[in-house]
Amino acid sequence: MMSHPIFARVIGKARRTLGLEEFTNLRRWVVELDDVGELKKVFGWEHDPVLDDPTIHEFASIEDVNGRRVRDAECIGAVVRNSNPSVCLEIGTAQGHTTALMAVNAPQARVYTVNIPPEEIEAGEGGELVTAAFSREEIGRYYRERGLTNVEQILANTARWEPEVGTIDVAFVDGCHDTEFVYNDTRKILAHTRAGSFVLWHDFHPGLVEKKGWIRDVCLGVEKLYSTGLLTGPLFHVRNSWLGIYRVGGVD
Repeated sequence: MMSHPIFARVIGKARRTLGLEEFTNLRRWVVELDDVGELKKVFGWEHDPVLDDPTIHEFASIEDVNGRRVRDAECIGAVVRNSNPSVCLEIGTAQGHTTALMAVNAPQARVYTVNIPPEEIEAGEGGELVTAAFSREEIGRYYRERGLTNVEQILANTARWEPEVGTIDVAFVDGCHDTEFVYNDTRKILAHTRAGSFVLWHDFHPGLVEKKGWIRDVCLGVEKLYSTGLLTGPLFHVRNSWLGIYRVGGVD
C-alpha cells in the first residue's frame, strides 16, 4: 500500500486500451463514499483506525496527491479494527507497512502476509504488473522493526499457493496487479471466507481506469469476479483512496 505505484516489470504483449464499457458490473455496484466517516456509517462502526505510521503522510509522486496514502490507511485500518477479525490475510507484503497497519488495528488477530520470492519475480513467474523485487531481507522489514508478534510471513507465489490459514475475516489483495492474478487470488480467498468477511483490493479506482494501466487491470479482475458470480452486491470506494471494499454477504 505504501510503496511507490510505478511498476518495475511490464513485459510481454502491449496492454489493451479499454473503455468504460468494459466495466458494466462496476458501474452497477460501486458505491462512492466521501470519506472514512461515511464508511463507518454504512457498517455501523464506532472506532477510528489506529494510524501510527508516519510514512502515510509522505509525498513521493503525483499518485500521492489528495492524501491518497492517508485515505488508504484509514480505510484498511477502519475495516480491520471494527470487524474484530481473528485471521487477516495480506497478499503482497512489500516492506510490511500495511502488514503493520493490520497488526496494530487487530492485535487479537493472526496476520498472515504473503510475498512472492524475489527470484521468482526476476524469472518472470509473478506476472507482468508487479512492484520491484524486494530482497528477502527487505520483505516485511517494517513490521519486524516494529516488533509486532501477531504476524506470520509466507514467501510463496500465489499462482500456486492456497490460502489455507483458517477462515479469513479480512483479506487485502495487493500482489501482482495483472487481471488474472487479481481474479485468481481473490477467487481462492473467497473460498475461505464467511458471511461478514471483508475483501479489499489496492490500486482499485474506477475513475482512473483510463489513466493508470495497473488500476485498469485490477478493476478488470474485480469486474470478472462479478461476471462469474463470485461477487454480488455493493462494493465501496472512498474518495481519493485507491481501495475497493467488499463485505461477503452484503451489508446488514
